Amino acid sequence: MSFPKEHLESLWAPWRVEYFSRERTNGEDFLADAASATDDAAHLVVCRRKNAFLILNKYPYSSGHLMVVPYRRTSRMEDLTDEEALDLWHLANHAQQLLREVVKAAGFNVGFNLGTTAGAGYEEHIHLHVVPRWTGDQNFMPMIGGTRIIPEGLHPLYEKLVAAEKSLSNL
Repeated sequence: MSFPKEHLESLWAPWRVEYFSRERTNGEDFLADAASATDDAAHLVVCRRKNAFLILNKYPYSSGHLMVVPYRRTSRMEDLTDEEALDLWHLANHAQQLLREVVKAAGFNVGFNLGTTAGAGYEEHIHLHVVPRWTGDQNFMPMIGGTRIIPEGLHPLYEKLVAAEKSLSNL
């Protein structure tokens, strides 16, 4: 095989078209919609606590990429109440426990992207990312091919996370 390749290979990720093709209206807040929703499965909400909830990212960096979100809309960490901040951290820990169980994560990237300059794709409603990692999970694809491979569909993974959540809450 020579580099660059003489032919083009395709990797299909059809769920991504929703992100690129939809029109975003001013003031739209998909996280606030999920916060107030009664159908958690439709919004991929894994679990809820008093001040925050855990949601599966529809546009993940890796399989199992979760976000911890306060119900109250704010874009600044300093605007969070102590109770909201505590629930965010507790849910971040809980997310790691779920991901160790469900996707056998060996490590995690956990953090906020605050502001467009810091990489926030959606900065109007603060959210904490919990991204599972595995030994050797980074290969040439993102670096050379400009492509991430997500090996599991969102809905099958969501079902596994919810089942694990129910199992853990029964302990």
